[in-house]
Amino acid sequence: MLFHLGFYTKITNTIFGVYCFAVCFFKNILAAILGNLIAFGFLFVLLLMGIAGLATLSSMPSEDKQALEANSVLRLQLNKKIYDRVPAVEQFNVGLGFESESLGLDQILHSIQTAAEDTNIEGISLESQFIQAGWSQTRSIRRALQAFKEKGKFVYAYGDFFTQKSYYLASVADSVFLNPVGQIEFKGLSSEILYYKDFQDEYGVRMEVIRLGKYKSAVEPYLDNKMSAENRLQIKSLLDDLWAVLAQEMADSRALSREALDIAANALAGNTPERAQESGLIDAVRYENAYFKEIEKQVGEEANYVSLSAMGSPKSAYDNEIKDRIAVLYAQGTILYSEGSETVIGKTVFIEALEEALENPRVKAIVVRINSPGGDALTSEIIWERLEAAQEKKPLYVSMGDVAASGGYYISLPAEKIIADPLSITGSIGVWATLPNVKQFTDDIGINAEQVSTHKNAMGYSPFEKPSQGFRNAAEESIAKVYSTFKERVSAGRSMDINQVEVVAQGRVWSGTQAFQKGLVDGLGDLHTAIAMAANAAEVERYNVVSYPNITPDLETILSEGFPLLKLQWQNSLSPFWKQLLFNPSKSTRFLSIQTQLPFDINIY
Repeated sequence: MLFHLGFYTKITNTIFGVYCFAVCFFKNILAAILGNLIAFGFLFVLLLMGIAGLATLSSMPSEDKQALEANSVLRLQLNKKIYDRVPAVEQFNVGLGFESESLGLDQILHSIQTAAEDTNIEGISLESQFIQAGWSQTRSIRRALQAFKEKGKFVYAYGDFFTQKSYYLASVADSVFLNPVGQIEFKGLSSEILYYKDFQDEYGVRMEVIRLGKYKSAVEPYLDNKMSAENRLQIKSLLDDLWAVLAQEMADSRALSREALDIAANALAGNTPERAQESGLIDAVRYENAYFKEIEKQVGEEANYVSLSAMGSPKSAYDNEIKDRIAVLYAQGTILYSEGSETVIGKTVFIEALEEALENPRVKAIVVRINSPGGDALTSEIIWERLEAAQEKKPLYVSMGDVAASGGYYISLPAEKIIADPLSITGSIGVWATLPNVKQFTDDIGINAEQVSTHKNAMGYSPFEKPSQGFRNAAEESIAKVYSTFKERVSAGRSMDINQVEVVAQGRVWSGTQAFQKGLVDGLGDLHTAIAMAANAAEVERYNVVSYPNITPDLETILSEGFPLLKLQWQNSLSPFWKQLLFNPSKSTRFLSIQTQLPFDINIY
């Protein structure tokens, strides 16, 4: 009886098991089918959107300048992220009907210059309250507006409010107008750095640091809970130098003294429209409608307002009758050991663009436009070597943007001449490495890592153990080698004795003006300055300017960067260090990544 009961129980369980298996099997099958259908549908939608985007792009008006009516006024609304050159994927976005999320400095400067030459353009209305650009980029736009005014045309500026950077830009205008309840952020420059030592001690997640150079403060926040005297010195020196340039230019435009501006900054005179006007920061208090009436008074009748796109793109300035070209090779973003993109400097994309420019017989000279805080030391060396070979074939010049520091400075060294903006941030000749360590944290939560190795240093580095002395010694040796090589590159590129290099190295950060005084760059100017110098070196008088790299966005780029609703850009923008810590701390962090990168995030407010 018991046998039969067990037998029937087994049969029942078997049947029930088969039933459950079948249900689960078909459930999974159906789920898979449904999932695939949804995925297919989603991809199909994306495909249709892509086709529509391409069709839209093909049917978009030409990039040529539009014919304008008389009494036109160019409206500059620069409240978007500004790159030196806007990523190509933005054009795809526009083709799909999305609003562009960024602007190109090249587009802005081209539009202002084109408007200056167009007799139908009477003036410019500057409506940029929150400009998302670097100080050097902003200065380039400001200088273009100044040149526009020198053509006898007007520039008016209006804001419901002005950030300090947007006010610096607006101060070039003939008249600056502020909303009756608006305010101006006018307070001088400051920078803030967060320190994590106490946090690390408390929670057991820390960074193992290896560095050289007393000013190499990239890793300082992980070692202390306060700013070192050396770091405070360099930041204060940098801020003072930048403010000297900014304040003098604003004072000249506003017919004020430097002293008056400093008094206004200390008194926060921009906090109310009345005080701003009394201090000479603005000309009048107006609502927006009244501001546009002021423009109509200037024009003499109703104004015809036009946007940046009406001026055409930089490509529209290309003259087919002129055969000679000057190539501008844009190097934007962090230097990473990767393929690279328009916003990441990787060896593949950069080197292929360089080779393309070298092989084109019409390209007579190359200007590398660098806007980078540096990054991976190995990639910096690889790019340096290719540029060193390139300068023997064609004139090679460098234009520094907002920042060309550490690895960004490294790759500038082969150039015949380096041109920096006074507001550029450069130098930072130093080397460091960090590795995340979670031993204290894992000990606290009861996790223990055990290792087995064939040799005493086989493990290398583990984030679950304190670094061995052997590993640290080897890492310090590697970093010392990279630092020595970096200084040798500076010595050869700048014709400086190695002892002279050591004085300006050690990770110290310099402004463009300071770098010129120290012999780290050859002159002060903007991209157009470097282009003109390169053309002169190539002995060409008439030339077209062409941009590299030429990137056509693929599906992966579109999905990761292009679609506003599908952005993974936040992950792509993470440094290798944070990617290691967040996504694969047990494996990817065992390899020492040596960095020639700017010593701290320079957020200047």
